[in-house]
Amino acid sequence: MRLRTAVTAATASLAVAVSASVTDATAAERAPARAPHACSSSTALDGFWDGLDKTVYQGTVVGNLSGLAVDTDGTVAALSDRSRLFGLTVGRGPVAAPTRVVPLADEKGAPLDSEAVVVERDGSRLITSETEPSVRRYDRDGRPLGRLPVPDALRVAPAGRAVTNATFEGLALQPGGHTLVASMEAPLSGDGKDAAGRSLVRFQTWHRGGPTDGFRLAGQYAYPAEPNTGVSEITAAGDGRLLVLERGFTAGVGNTVRLFLADPRGASDVSGVENLPGRARAVRKTLLADLAACPSLGATARQPQPNPLLDNIEGVAVTGRTGDGRLRLLLVSDDNENPKQITRLYSLTVRLPRHV
Repeated sequence: MRLRTAVTAATASLAVAVSASVTDATAAERAPARAPHACSSSTALDGFWDGLDKTVYQGTVVGNLSGLAVDTDGTVAALSDRSRLFGLTVGRGPVAAPTRVVPLADEKGAPLDSEAVVVERDGSRLITSETEPSVRRYDRDGRPLGRLPVPDALRVAPAGRAVTNATFEGLALQPGGHTLVASMEAPLSGDGKDAAGRSLVRFQTWHRGGPTDGFRLAGQYAYPAEPNTGVSEITAAGDGRLLVLERGFTAGVGNTVRLFLADPRGASDVSGVENLPGRARAVRKTLLADLAACPSLGATARQPQPNPLLDNIEGVAVTGRTGDGRLRLLLVSDDNENPKQITRLYSLTVRLPRHV
């Protein structure tokens, strides 16, 4: 969601390999109370990098980055909400450099409000757009290959009950490639809050029998987002659970960015529930880190922030894991080509708890 100098060449290669399984749960409980650069007992900030900010690659601004995914060649696919998909090499720091940019459009050649990306094993890309909303499949050169069905209620009003610019903000493919999950950013009109005052945001899933089969509509779940925040991204944790990024903004104060671990297993299918909460069992979640609690590591901000490290963080991807089983995460902020905002990459390590 939208809420800019030449590139300094600093490239380093990274073989990013995403693990399909999270490490031994017992080991995950043995995290030290405060690791170096700790944001919480489970999460540490390894570094940040601003080198992409306000740069241009092949005549295209490298900004407005809203989604991340590891590509099949080990680079990182970085999605701009201005209908562009960049390829990035990412190394330690996390220093990054563009290697490719591909334009995107719908079937009629119109631009997208592209927000989230998943890369399939065959190299095809599943990309959400907030406009309708939609989930489309593209080949590596940006040619559309089809689109997934979307429930009428999730469409932007008046076609449905969704709010403009608050629809499919996140996308995750679960291990095995059978289940795809898209997260709405904000509740539908008519949906309410849970007993704790948290907004109930719908997560839509699709299922397929095999990698060559088409996705069909499956269950829909209610996710409780914290007050004054929306869901800006989701990604698969590797064990059936999801990493969820919640983000908010208050003028004169700055951003709120929190990382949660969520478990949709056991949640009620609310696809037939017109107005939440009803009798729905919501997705369970636990806080991994409030990024305002991370060390700033010398970061600076161009507008008020509770921590100068923060900005409009919209994308997150799992890029691998450490030798002791912690997940390596890459995050990115969307600068909206605004001089007061920054395109910033963040590298974090997270040790997942056994239970949510």
